[in-house]
Amino acid sequence: MKACWFVTAAVAAAALTPLVASAQGPADAYPARPVRVIIGLAPGGGTDIQARLFAQKLSENLGRPFVVENRTGAGGTIAYAQIAKSPPDGYTLLGVTSGYTITPAVYSKLPYDPVKDFAPISLVAQAPFLLLTHPSLPVKSTKDLLALARAKPMVLDCGSAGHGTSTHMAFELFRTMAGVNITHIPYKGTGPALIDAMAGQVHMLFGNVLSSMTHVKTGKLRALAVTTAQRSRVLPDLPTVSESGVPGYENSTWFGFLAPAGIPVAVLSKLNAELVKTSQSPDIVERLAPDGGEPVGSTPEQFGRHIVSEMTRWRKVVKDAGMKVE
Repeated sequence: MKACWFVTAAVAAAALTPLVASAQGPADAYPARPVRVIIGLAPGGGTDIQARLFAQKLSENLGRPFVVENRTGAGGTIAYAQIAKSPPDGYTLLGVTSGYTITPAVYSKLPYDPVKDFAPISLVAQAPFLLLTHPSLPVKSTKDLLALARAKPMVLDCGSAGHGTSTHMAFELFRTMAGVNITHIPYKGTGPALIDAMAGQVHMLFGNVLSSMTHVKTGKLRALAVTTAQRSRVLPDLPTVSESGVPGYENSTWFGFLAPAGIPVAVLSKLNAELVKTSQSPDIVERLAPDGGEPVGSTPEQFGRHIVSEMTRWRKVVKDAGMKVE
């Protein structure tokens, strides 16, 4: 489990204190009607798939439908703003990924407060990114890639799913920590970036396991490392970026649930218990594995500290990388 989930800074704790109502809610009767689970991304992607996996299990375990709704636009911020204003009764939940903590770093004004307007329920899963290169690039390891980048500054380039996306930030964290000059090439989505990487139009990119490993196995891409702090149980032979050239590098894509701030404590506790149980269920663990996903199942407090820590980290990366804030 990542160390940042247990950040104990007083400022983080103070910021998260008012997120839940002090009064106990009627948890025994919850849910008495269908629950909406909103995600700010399009259907069919990894976030949508994970949201539906957990919603299905919650429906089975709690006896009421948990219905996933996709509200896309503005990098998810339209959905976040709408849910922030929803009644805090437990009948509207929000599924979020690592992009939720990146958005405050790349947008100067948001129509919601990512900490004060939401109550963390649980961080349920995480997965690594893969550091990928085209096979024609004469590198077999992260150290080789860094040596080439230092020998030829501004010659190599890295594709991403777009400005401010999680794959872009994985790259900027890598670039700034390693102290190398590699050009960023933003695309409109992961798919186009993968296509150009396989065609050799860009030299490298950070990709998720599910969409990338098929191309690695067919030789169209080369996987150099995983981005998590420890090696992946799904890909144990791949070293971490940290151990193979950039000490201290750690990044992952993750998924968790939030509710509007003020949700009754008893309802929040019931949802947390169900999500923790669900994240450890054998069928969920099996379904997460193809994407390199591993179950987490955190407490609300751990997830809240994780969100604050990630927001702080991405703001620093944006500043260090000299990225444009919109």
